[in-house]
Amino acid sequence: CISKNIGPGKIEKVPKENAFLSKELTQMQLDMLFVNLRMEPIYLKENFNIKWFAEAGLIENIAQVIMEYKQTRGLLPLKVFIHGPPGSGKSTIAKELCKHYKLHYVGINDVISKKIADLEEIVAKEPDEVEREAEREGEDFVEEEEERENVEAAKELLDAIKENMQHNKGRKHKYLIKIMKDKLMSVPCRNQGYVLDGFPETYEQAMDLFKEGEEEEAVGKMPKFNQIIIPEFVFSLTASDEFLIDRIIKLPESEVAGTHYSENQFLQILKHFRKINTDDVTVLNYFDELEIHPQFIDIAVYEDSENRLTVSKIIKDIGEPRNYGLTDEEKEALERQAAEERLVKEAQEKAEQKRKEAKEREERMARWEEWNKQQEEVKKQEEELLEAQSVPLRNYLMQNVMPTLMQGINECCRIRPDDPVNFLAEYLFKNSPDIN
Repeated sequence: CISKNIGPGKIEKVPKENAFLSKELTQMQLDMLFVNLRMEPIYLKENFNIKWFAEAGLIENIAQVIMEYKQTRGLLPLKVFIHGPPGSGKSTIAKELCKHYKLHYVGINDVISKKIADLEEIVAKEPDEVEREAEREGEDFVEEEEERENVEAAKELLDAIKENMQHNKGRKHKYLIKIMKDKLMSVPCRNQGYVLDGFPETYEQAMDLFKEGEEEEAVGKMPKFNQIIIPEFVFSLTASDEFLIDRIIKLPESEVAGTHYSENQFLQILKHFRKINTDDVTVLNYFDELEIHPQFIDIAVYEDSENRLTVSKIIKDIGEPRNYGLTDEEKEALERQAAEERLVKEAQEKAEQKRKEAKEREERMARWEEWNKQQEEVKKQEEELLEAQSVPLRNYLMQNVMPTLMQGINECCRIRPDDPVNFLAEYLFKNSPDIN
């Protein structure tokens, strides 16, 4: 009962001894799980006026118990719809959000392919085998479609879908809505949530997909929507045609081959998108009328190769995840990864510091050599300048001073007076050409 309502619908029988191998279970929890005691609070029922909430037991009240469980622990499903033109990165962004929030990716092509594969698997089995398997595992024939009761019904639906794909390229409104609604109503999407990639595309599709029940609504009256599957957040990616075309042109040929991103096909799809999103009655108007106001994101402003900035903005707008959080193994893996990244970062910082120091030393030596070179050049220029300035002085001395001075020195050397300085001075005074 618990697995069907908040799990995948399957259970695994394991030996009791395996419980002791779980690190997440304490001894007290193990004792509580292994106790074999059936109790009835007779004393409380006879002596206390207590209003029992789930007197019939857990199974009969599983829906209310699950609702309280989710609300108390904040495990409410997170439902997101991503809308935008082709080439805007809807699928990439949707898958990144699923990875971050642990949600289920709901893309129309994937859902249709999975539906056909599931139906083919059912049709391939014998009816008796299907019944035995259902009784053995305690689950329906197809996990996501509880209303399918036998192989004949599955075969009929499979034939109808294949015929639709041959004549309508798999896009007939009737089958699309049924397949997508079944997916959104599946247990995983109801419990954890989903990210809806690009569908519904029109106001009419949105009404049929999210309406509550099959009854017809009065003209002009907004139908009641299904609270279980209606998106909580709607994000519309916006961009100009020129930006999108330029983005597709820059894609590698290997990514474009075999997709709808070929030039002619992409332009047709883009034209169709603009056509169905220019009127007053669009899929975004549908959510506006339900007071689920779309948030518009210009991807040209947050442009990067892997849409990280756009994903970060959407995560900021949505908030924290609504799940159990990380397991002990995931926490240990993240801690190891963080430690490894820290070691790598420290090694890179040390290498960068050494590189900077070596570069600074080289720059210092280069500046020192340049300064010495400049000093030598300045000294050389000063010497040349002094040399040039001293030539007239030397010429003057050679012409006017040195002849008489040399004669006086020679005469002083010949006579050798007691006071050679006074002798030389008197000689210069007596033999000066000006005095003569």
